[in-house]
Amino acid sequence: MNQPIVDLRSDTVTKPTPAMRRAMYEAEVGDDVYREDPTVNRLQERAAEIFQRQAALFVPSGTMGNQAAIKVHTRHGQEVICEQRAHIFNFEMAMTAAFSGCLARPVWAEDGILTWDLIAPYVRGRSDHRARTGLVSLENTSNLAGGSVYPLEISDDICDRAHAAGLPVHLDGARIFNATVALGRSVVELTRKFDSVMFCLSKGLGAPVGSMLVGSKEFFEEARLVRKMLGGGMRQAGVLAAAGIIAIEESPKRLHIDHANAKFLAQGLAEIPGIKIDPAKVVTNILFLDVSGTGLTSFEISTRLAAQGVLANGVTPETMRMVTHCDVDRDGCARAVQVLREVLSGPHNTTSA
Repeated sequence: MNQPIVDLRSDTVTKPTPAMRRAMYEAEVGDDVYREDPTVNRLQERAAEIFQRQAALFVPSGTMGNQAAIKVHTRHGQEVICEQRAHIFNFEMAMTAAFSGCLARPVWAEDGILTWDLIAPYVRGRSDHRARTGLVSLENTSNLAGGSVYPLEISDDICDRAHAAGLPVHLDGARIFNATVALGRSVVELTRKFDSVMFCLSKGLGAPVGSMLVGSKEFFEEARLVRKMLGGGMRQAGVLAAAGIIAIEESPKRLHIDHANAKFLAQGLAEIPGIKIDPAKVVTNILFLDVSGTGLTSFEISTRLAAQGVLANGVTPETMRMVTHCDVDRDGCARAVQVLREVLSGPHNTTSA
């Protein structure tokens, strides 16, 4: 009997739960461009309530949410300070430049966690020679830094000092609920000082589509216009919002399982010869492993794993990323470790000169 696929490529591959599917089927809908979809309205109201903000906007994707926020907060010709591995810099198709006319100013930080001391040298005011800083953007959790989490005192300090310098601060909180579980703090505590927050419904929370953008009522109205510019004015979107309501109400309660599975996975991987990973740095559901000691590239390993029903992506030739989520249980993680061990212990293909 064939074993099920163990898909560790991302938490974006999650499937909607039976409760979500039922809610989608039964959703009451209207035209959201006219603000008449009752299910979208309920989702937005509930998200705003959970984050203790004036308003929330349902958008099709996290990228759209981030880029709408950047557009609202900045003017053409400004710079956006972010960490070097930030999603807005690496994975959003240069939209900061293409749409908002802003230059990303990436700053490297240990484990992807910026501090004000790292940011301050790049903050620029009015000048005849240099672009002015328009926005600071943080990412929590930090995807490409292995799911690392901002300590509350650091993110609060950045917000306070940025605001003192007259700068807004946006949070790419795609996985902010993972951060709340890791830190044992509420989303209100972790996000209260940011001018805007984006979080995803379609990653660890398991909804099929969508993200939320939260902030003030004034920000909401401006972001709504930008969403329309980007083609995100959806009509009977309640069929999607219904799953989002389930996601924000129920899914955060089980994220600790994903974190425990990631730690278990990291500990198993650390015991495989040729693999380098520090399990102590795995604090949420994302982990990176160095495969440079195996004699194979990450892409070769990925191909061999896939042939055995385990999916994981190479990021660079030397590194792979694995992400745990609600559709991979402890047995699946154990199988991934075992298959990787077998793949690396077998004969490596070589090409003769």
